[in-house]
Amino acid sequence: DGKYVCGWAIEKMSKSMFNVVNPDMIVERYGADTLRLYEMFLGPVEQSKPWDTNGIDGCHRFLKKFWNLVCSANSNLVPSKDELKSLHKLIKKVSQDIEAFSYNTSVAAFMICVNELSQMKCCNRAVMFDLVKLIAPFAPHIAEELWEMSGGEGSVCDSEWPTWNESYLVEDELQLTISFNGKARFQMIFPADAQNNDIEQRVLAEEKTLKYLEGRQVIKVIIVPKKIVNVVFK
Repeated sequence: DGKYVCGWAIEKMSKSMFNVVNPDMIVERYGADTLRLYEMFLGPVEQSKPWDTNGIDGCHRFLKKFWNLVCSANSNLVPSKDELKSLHKLIKKVSQDIEAFSYNTSVAAFMICVNELSQMKCCNRAVMFDLVKLIAPFAPHIAEELWEMSGGEGSVCDSEWPTWNESYLVEDELQLTISFNGKARFQMIFPADAQNNDIEQRVLAEEKTLKYLEGRQVIKVIIVPKKIVNVVFK
């Protein structure tokens, strides 16, 4: 009847398909930084991605959590080993991902790092300064505001990019999956330098192991380094 009937289909955004999303509406509701972050989080830049506004809320909540974390910084003490490990892991990941244009994995790494630092109740100013520098290419408006509030000089974009220290990334512990006849049952933590004999003895002495064995005869214990321990029994 001369009216355009809008159905549903998976199509690229275009004016001819009447499926264009106006970014001004998203910016007005969530802010430009949330839109930038969400577009980078959708997936690799060279691939087509489905547009779903439901995911924008997650990026918006992350930025608010990031803001609260940085604003809570009130300590000039030396950061803990775990805090430095989390930070330098992020520095390395983001630095390498930017070179490879892998922005979506960078955003995921930010979310993991912020969750870790929040659980540690990190409030170290030096750590937060580096966090603000790292997020500046992704959320420049929030970064500039936090940089000024934290006492940074000039623009955050003119500050020196953080560098990671490999010594902070060395693992002290490793987590191995314990399986019985090929079926994974639970996990155990071991020192990173633990020898196979020590790992085998601890696994066989573990209370959970005794429950699964129930007096059965152990034929052998197969240890795949840094991955799994498989107890074979009959």
